[in-house]
Amino acid sequence: MAHSLLVMENITKSFPGVKALDGVSLRVDCGTTHALMGENGAGKSTLMKCLFGFYEKDEGRVFLDGEEVFFKSPKEALEGGVAMVHQELNQAEKLTVAENLWLGRFPRYTNLLPIVNRKKMLEDTKEIFDSLGIKIDPTAKVNTLPISKRQMIEIAKAVSYGARVIVFDEPTSSLSDEEANRLFGIIDSLKAKGCAIIYISHKMEEILKISDFVTVMRDGRHIATKPASELTTGGIIKLMVGRELSNRYPKKQNTPGEELLRVEGLSSEYANLTDVSFSLKKGEILGVAGLDGAGRTELLENLFGIAKRRSGEIYLEGRRVSNSSPRDSIKNGFALVTEDRRATGIFGILSIRENTVVSSLKKYKRGIFLSAKKIGDVTRKYIDKIKVKTPDDMTKIRSLSGGNQQKVIFSRWLLTEPAVLLLDEPTRGIDVMAKYEIYKLIGELAAKGRGIIVVSSEMPELIGICDRILVMSGGRLAGEVSPDCSQEEIMRLATKNV
Repeated sequence: MAHSLLVMENITKSFPGVKALDGVSLRVDCGTTHALMGENGAGKSTLMKCLFGFYEKDEGRVFLDGEEVFFKSPKEALEGGVAMVHQELNQAEKLTVAENLWLGRFPRYTNLLPIVNRKKMLEDTKEIFDSLGIKIDPTAKVNTLPISKRQMIEIAKAVSYGARVIVFDEPTSSLSDEEANRLFGIIDSLKAKGCAIIYISHKMEEILKISDFVTVMRDGRHIATKPASELTTGGIIKLMVGRELSNRYPKKQNTPGEELLRVEGLSSEYANLTDVSFSLKKGEILGVAGLDGAGRTELLENLFGIAKRRSGEIYLEGRRVSNSSPRDSIKNGFALVTEDRRATGIFGILSIRENTVVSSLKKYKRGIFLSAKKIGDVTRKYIDKIKVKTPDDMTKIRSLSGGNQQKVIFSRWLLTEPAVLLLDEPTRGIDVMAKYEIYKLIGELAAKGRGIIVVSSEMPELIGICDRILVMSGGRLAGEVSPDCSQEEIMRLATKNV
């Protein structure tokens, strides 16, 4: 019988205005995968940050292999045998892959001679990558890699520490199905070595597939711990939200009308995007599917003026628009919710209020000054409207859960009253109830005549909310399907050579 490698007893943690953890206990056995689930703001990440030394717990005790530990920093946790693969990446983007892997512990020729042994660093990196089946060039700069590969680097880094407890926070949010299956293989090999895996994810089917036990949290409290074999998707949702959720997708209320947007021959100067043409109707939700590297994000970035176009034309209501920069695109009625909210979505040191109005400040001018009252009123209105969990509108956005940060980003762009809303992985790392609220919001916007383009790696999501789905492959448009199609049909087009 496996023994508990990690024991957390009665962990309590409060922040100004909110009790994030209220006496939470968790036991994780050797050689098992223990899933940690709950809505955004339930306390999952806070509990793990207390374990990993990011936060100092107010009350409670932590035992590792029967011995009480007091990690005061992530460095101490890593040295003590606990590693964490974070959902929000925090990498030195201008350094190489190998340098990121060994940052702070570069191999040296001798202890007395502080010169980095780069040959050994590359050899050690390749050895770890080979053992994990990761195919990434160790000499590549991190900022040249897609998010999926950067995520795999973080997984390799955790393994390189020889950790006995490894926390995975939404590890497949940026991975393709093939990469996710490779990760599951890595997890199985770590379990076989006696490691304890803590796995945070909102993907129900994934949890039931790889977990031995599931702990559900709600509002900072422990709700239940059960063997995964005794649970169903519906059972997990009921534990998470305290009630049944019979339908994951709201009933469609929108009716596509006349043409709103037309794109002709769009090609990118530097990215993988070639000769893409399509149209978008008023009141339509248009999905974009495809594998990693297919050109989905590149399509949105070219439409919004982030990336440089080599050729192609964009027409909005029959009028040609240049969209040569984000500023130009916003003026033309476009808005973009980006894929990586931490790097390109939020201003972490600013408040919810400031993050909400940053793209529409002109609306709140009173003479040469901004009206604090108007800004406060509109921010609180949207906090209530889309159910952002926060003590108040002056809370720093970085202290919110990922799902609540995403809701604030939505609020920001809704205030610009866009004609075309571009959404890149809008529900990545968000719990089932927050997803439902965002789907509902998307549907309401479409019902008001807005045109919406949604890029998503989750095929059921595209099928569930979209009116049409474009499928990208190799930077080109491989085909178009209706939401009545099968996932197999989408995958067939996504792997098509075009």
